[in-house]
Amino acid sequence: MADFNTLRAGTTVGTRAARIDEGLRAHMNKVYGTMSVGMLVTAGVAWAVGSSPALLSIFRDPVTLQPNILGWIAMFAPLIFVFVIGGAINRVSAAGLQGLFYLFSALMGLSLAWIFAAFTGLSIAQTFLVTAIAFAGLSLWGYTTKRDISGWGSFLIMGVIGLIVASLINIFIGSPAIHFAVSVIGLLIFAGLTAYDTQRIKSEYVAHAAHGDVEWLGKSAILGALSLYINFINIFTFLLSFLGNRE
Repeated sequence: MADFNTLRAGTTVGTRAARIDEGLRAHMNKVYGTMSVGMLVTAGVAWAVGSSPALLSIFRDPVTLQPNILGWIAMFAPLIFVFVIGGAINRVSAAGLQGLFYLFSALMGLSLAWIFAAFTGLSIAQTFLVTAIAFAGLSLWGYTTKRDISGWGSFLIMGVIGLIVASLINIFIGSPAIHFAVSVIGLLIFAGLTAYDTQRIKSEYVAHAAHGDVEWLGKSAILGALSLYINFINIFTFLLSFLGNRE
């Protein structure tokens, strides 16, 4: 009888583990799928505005590509919108949160539209491919590694804050040395964040799946997509400053 109970308990645990593994795969597929749709929205908006001199001139000088007032608003709108999404987590449904993410993706496309006027299409495509390969490798490592990298989080977030401050200062200074340093350090920071966020998304799912928190898991997939999306975009823009060929 004891052996039967032990066998039944083991079967129950194995079944629960199998369900969590299956749910995790579906969860990660939703994360990457949502992120990919967001990338398509960003690319579509950026190309539509950046390839049209008339539309781009609304936000930037057509010759120097320096932003005007609307251009500055477009640049900072995605950053502000991240806080909007954070504040709306408990107020909207998963579908509503997904809509906010796609709106954020469109705003990001608007802020990146200038690259289609500044860089050749071929160099943009090549940089995107390099970014995709690097991102896939980093995310895969974060997903599969047995090493606990949760301790990276606080240091990486501090690094992001430092990057933002340095970038804001350099807007007024215009130092090429600071720009180069920000690009190199930023590339390393967001590479680390890609692996860290992937492991975090996986760990959070495993922790909450056992409690059956369906609503939280739906929103978590969108927030995970947002985190990875931001990492991808930053890696891409930093790499473009090194690999991009100017028009």
